[in-house]
Amino acid sequence: MFMMSVCVCVYECMYTKLGYAGNTEPQFIVPSCIAIKESAKVGDQAQRRMMKGVDDLDFFIGDEAIDKPNYATKWPIRHGIVEDWDLMERFMEQVIFKYLRAEPEDHYFLLTEPPLNTPENREYTAEIMFESFNVPGLYIAVQAVLALAASWTSRQVGERTLTGSVIDSGDGVTHVIPVAEGYVIGSCIKHIPIAGRDITYFTQQLLREREVGIPPEQSLETAKAVKERFSYVCPDLVKEFSKYDTDGSKWIKQYTGINAISKKEFTIDVGYERFLGPEIFFHPEFANPDFTQPISEVVDEVIQNCPIDVRRPLYKNVVLSGGSTMFRDFGRRLQRDLKRTVDARLKLSEELSGGKLKVSAYGMVGCRNEKCVFCCRSPQSRLLDTYDGFLLILSHSKQPKALQSVWCECVTACN
Repeated sequence: MFMMSVCVCVYECMYTKLGYAGNTEPQFIVPSCIAIKESAKVGDQAQRRMMKGVDDLDFFIGDEAIDKPNYATKWPIRHGIVEDWDLMERFMEQVIFKYLRAEPEDHYFLLTEPPLNTPENREYTAEIMFESFNVPGLYIAVQAVLALAASWTSRQVGERTLTGSVIDSGDGVTHVIPVAEGYVIGSCIKHIPIAGRDITYFTQQLLREREVGIPPEQSLETAKAVKERFSYVCPDLVKEFSKYDTDGSKWIKQYTGINAISKKEFTIDVGYERFLGPEIFFHPEFANPDFTQPISEVVDEVIQNCPIDVRRPLYKNVVLSGGSTMFRDFGRRLQRDLKRTVDARLKLSEELSGGKLKVSAYGMVGCRNEKCVFCCRSPQSRLLDTYDGFLLILSHSKQPKALQSVWCECVTACN
């Protein structure tokens, strides 16, 4: 059976990445939001039923949804998990027909899921794809495994492996996921309550405390722009403060925006906010007093909880995935702090053994590519083009109790 190119859809909290197999980058990156009409419950039941049918067709997604003032903007995905499946189905409908312009019956689909995704969510996803869109085949991949596969592009053939530690940090959630030979070690996954949205809020708070003259209704938008344009990770917090105090003109940047009401320009100086925002990854107590463990210690704890025979490759191959890992020098700072933690423990072990145990160094490799989850779909999606059996999660969802097999059935490539 001839099938057209595989459709790849990466649904995340803030943005959705869309494209076809064979491309090196997503064809579309749209905000994961939907604008709908929220009408009051007035009139008789028949009138409300008729209005509801009209409102179901009156919605917008992506950038169009943000620009609709008379509509309620909703975000169906929170912390990596779909919270409103009705809105999500309408969002997926627009994604397939308006952006990809694809006939779902003619394409296989490759979707991604977050770590620790529940079987029920996987079943709902498969039910929508098979029942509503009648797709011929579906493969749901774990984002961490795809991120590891994406890191192959920068390595020699002999160094390519599906064993490593993936730090996946997006807008709403951060996870540290250990992967051994392509399989996620689910019992060792750690969740960090610090992500891109928290950095934006923290930057917004710092700007408000300085009272720099930002329009109140644009403070969040300004903080996000400052974070994306100027933020970086510093090697030493005290030295960084000293640099700004001694030679501020060299390090302080200026941000220029336009007041949405008066249409006049406003300019603010961006100083300490440049490095204090991303610093909450390494000093989370700045923004969240209830969580004080730096990300380097979380990574070390995750690897130490894994089986001893995979710890060395997990230390050696640490892959960064997600937009919140794109800050300049984030990988260097994480590598340094993680190495210090490991060296201190190994040195203590050497002292306790009386010098019989010698310390061996660990290497660390980082993949700083926010689209890496999408990029790696090329080899996997080409497999879907070749083998009908590889992608078959269930042949037809109308079989009795078929959805119960979605999360446990994995059909390998067949002859």
